[in-house]
Amino acid sequence: MGLWAIPSDVLARLRFATSPMAEVVGALGNFTPGRRNVDQVFALRHQAAFREMLAEYPGRRAVFEHSSRPGWLADFLSIPPPGTAPTMDEELHQLSGFDESELVRQLRESTPGRLPPILLGGAVRTHILGLLEWTWIHTVATDWPRRERILRADIVTRTHRLAEHGFAGVLQDLGRRREWSEGHLRVNDHDRPTRQLGGSAQLLLVPVHANGSWVGWDEPHRYAVYYPVSGALADTGRRRPGGVDRLIGTNRARLLAALDAPQTTSNLAATSGLPIGAVGNHLKVLLEAGVVLKRRSGREVLYWRTAVGDELLAASR
Repeated sequence: MGLWAIPSDVLARLRFATSPMAEVVGALGNFTPGRRNVDQVFALRHQAAFREMLAEYPGRRAVFEHSSRPGWLADFLSIPPPGTAPTMDEELHQLSGFDESELVRQLRESTPGRLPPILLGGAVRTHILGLLEWTWIHTVATDWPRRERILRADIVTRTHRLAEHGFAGVLQDLGRRREWSEGHLRVNDHDRPTRQLGGSAQLLLVPVHANGSWVGWDEPHRYAVYYPVSGALADTGRRRPGGVDRLIGTNRARLLAALDAPQTTSNLAATSGLPIGAVGNHLKVLLEAGVVLKRRSGREVLYWRTAVGDELLAASR
């Protein structure tokens, strides 16, 4: 099994950190075919746009398809953050310093087959940075303030636990395969030699919105353990069907679901079977709640669903 031997001096300098890059890596996991326990609401909301982006940029698609396999991530995806609260730009800048040949070597380690020619043409760094930056901007960035609050709440809780129960009380609760015993932390089930952290090494513990956990390093001085944040998101995979109906009412839920494309009040009344006055009243409530928008087009007023409405509907489905 994979073990890290961690000296007491390293434990004494142990720090918690937040990482936008780790959130992006967790987001990419939600788009991986065959992955279990994904955030279904997140995937439903962003997967179509993500697939369109991959189709437009074959190099990014190749990176996505060859940077991970079950139980293994390419090293550049798990490199420790450069500090305890870096920005995404700082983490991308750190990654931009990697040599092209080193990035190719890491991709070869993380995929069972041969790399496609597009990853061997001297632009692999551009493909990697493009994939990560797009995923950050289009799926994570607008949600980062909320995520960061949850991450910091987790850090506060674990810092108190560290003070009360010592390192063992924290290190043994960092993921399904993590165990702490006699100065050794089990980080995975791979049959590899024990990794000895030097006395001057820095160890970071990084909570992340993901169901899995992983480790990373920038030898010989920087190491990180990424673990699932507590109290992250509701288990969207087990929500009961029809939840939005109970939340906002059956008729409003029907109208919200019908607004995939802009529609008028009369069209909604005709397709839903509801009186036009009732449709107008329901739309007023949905408009005030911010889940629909309206705009006049000639003599008609068109209504359509907002991103908030999309997410509410996706959560119910």
